[in-house]
Amino acid sequence: MSIHQVHHRTVTVRGLDVYYREAGPSDGPVLLLLHGFPSSSHMFRDLIPLLADRYRVIAPDHIGFGRSATPAATEFTYTFGELAAITGEFTEQLELKEFALYIQDYGAPIGLRLALAHPGRVTAVVTQNGNAYEEGLGAAAWAPVLALIEKRTPETEAPVREIYTLDGIKWQYLHGVPDPTLVSPDAYEHDAARLARPGQAEIQLDLISDYGANIALYPAFHAYFRSSQVPLLAVWGAHDEIFVPAGALAFQRDLPRAEVHLLPAGHFALETHADQIAALMRDFLDRRLPSPA
Repeated sequence: MSIHQVHHRTVTVRGLDVYYREAGPSDGPVLLLLHGFPSSSHMFRDLIPLLADRYRVIAPDHIGFGRSATPAATEFTYTFGELAAITGEFTEQLELKEFALYIQDYGAPIGLRLALAHPGRVTAVVTQNGNAYEEGLGAAAWAPVLALIEKRTPETEAPVREIYTLDGIKWQYLHGVPDPTLVSPDAYEHDAARLARPGQAEIQLDLISDYGANIALYPAFHAYFRSSQVPLLAVWGAHDEIFVPAGALAFQRDLPRAEVHLLPAGHFALETHADQIAALMRDFLDRRLPSPA
């Protein structure tokens, strides 16, 4: 059986099904791909086969997203701390002793929480529009979210609800993309269909309202970078107005050896630049990952 074939699997964590995609040799270095909002492991569908000849690539859907369990907001505490805890238990169930992280959007605070809890397990970080600095927060895109974080009311919820409509999701995929015809409509329509399910509005509002907890952890993330000097590659859609390029460049403040590449792409750079991102990752990981014993 070809190692390039992608397996679709499910494990149970705390009684909740966690769906994940896996490909590559079972004894290869592990790459843990953590998706962002409003997507799922579906966003890695093009990247996984480009890396699976050498790496064991694992991409879970966060609880509340994709094909993983989506308990009602009244039955599960939708916070980034909880999603990170479940992701940590997921890695333990799969007996992942160490792994490189690929973090995008929501995947960044989830993955960096794993690094804070177990810094010795993270061999490298690839961040693709996965932010950890306040200067990375695009002012216009974040204004309604920050207002919601400050005070959650029906009035502050209203503009945020637009973010996960089909039009809002489509904007995230297409805005800043020089040639939008390269973005498959399947991507944003897939996400929109998943977020249109009953109960999703409450789930997404709870998570977006909790985003301030991630910003509060930025100093801890920076301290982790400085103390660990973890190898870090930033491959960033330079036209993203959600997480702007200043956020990519900021990593070099705490990680002087961080490698930053600004690509002519938007928030979901994999939709148009999967081949280039895979090539940058392979070169970076070949050079910067510890050699197997």
